[in-house]
Amino acid sequence: MASNRTSGSAGWAESALDIDHRGDRSWQRNAVRLIEADARRSADTHLLRVELPAWSRWAGTDGTETGVELYLKDESTHPTGSLKHRLARSLFLYAICNGWVTENSTVIEASSGSTAVSEAYFAKLIGVPFVAVMTKGTSPAKTALIEREGGRCHFVDRPGQVYDAAHRLADELGGHFIDQFTMAERATDWRGNNNIAESIFAQLECEQHPVPTWIVVGAGTGGTSATLGRYLRYRRHPTWLCVVDPENSVFTPAYEAGDGSVTSDAGSRIEGIGRPRVEPSFVSQVIDRMIRVPDAASVATARLVSDRLGRLVGGSTGTNMWGALALVAEMVAQRRAGSVVTLLCDPGDRYTHTYFDDAWVAAQGLDLAGPQAVLDEFFATGRWQLPAVAHG
Repeated sequence: MASNRTSGSAGWAESALDIDHRGDRSWQRNAVRLIEADARRSADTHLLRVELPAWSRWAGTDGTETGVELYLKDESTHPTGSLKHRLARSLFLYAICNGWVTENSTVIEASSGSTAVSEAYFAKLIGVPFVAVMTKGTSPAKTALIEREGGRCHFVDRPGQVYDAAHRLADELGGHFIDQFTMAERATDWRGNNNIAESIFAQLECEQHPVPTWIVVGAGTGGTSATLGRYLRYRRHPTWLCVVDPENSVFTPAYEAGDGSVTSDAGSRIEGIGRPRVEPSFVSQVIDRMIRVPDAASVATARLVSDRLGRLVGGSTGTNMWGALALVAEMVAQRRAGSVVTLLCDPGDRYTHTYFDDAWVAAQGLDLAGPQAVLDEFFATGRWQLPAVAHG
């Protein structure tokens, strides 16, 4: 009977093995340097204080004035104009340092738009090709931005097809599917290192309420909510995390039922947030509350915020702000002093043909009169009065 075992004085040496995969890391070192240099050139995004009417202030127990403050973290000031710039930077560093992206890689992503714009920017920065897989209904303004950064757009008919198409293209091109929906929650260092959570708390240090009562964000990949929720727990802050979710997104029903297998055939009308499946990066356990926001409310609030700021903001900012205003009203009603922080995700000039186009709004069957009445009542009195819903 044959045996693989060796014997004799040289047997132990014959079983030794040395596999040396050392290679030239100069491209990786330079790619990381370029991305880090870009981060150092980009000043941190602004934290804007939103003026609230007089009803938001009252006398505290010691006689001094107190109340509720509202802030917008303006992520539109990143070089690629959106919150996704942070995510794209983290994803590229993660993929490069893991050896998944090299000088010979084509980077592929499944994206509704803003992430792809930012990833196209970083791909061009380090000199690799980029392909974005997205549905045909994606904003033309966003596809133009991707192409301006040197990226290529690959279109599919339905939201659920983007994942398979991205995997197939990665195989065909010998590239790397960077996969924001899986990697978002692990690519970002949630403990600190100037992530969005650390930045918010640093900017609030000198405010009347430096530790916010609520932080309000939407969920696309789930990476931002995961980063914030983990950071709040790691730093032992008493802040609550609220995730707002648009129509046709499965995050809210999955959160309510505790069922991560929920799916939908419909896509979100509010670009950048809401998903037809529960993405791997969505960490429900760090979320304290979820609010479902009707699309008409998101659009009406985006228009109102745009008017108040004097510049257009995107639909996801409207979703965020609707939830934030509801929480402000709740705190005022409870006479609970504190602050609420939410995100200005991207500029609204990418959506002039949709959210700011009355014809598009009408074609979508959206009636903005109802949410506008809620907003008008809020700014007049501080009360949040949603219409009663009949249940048959």
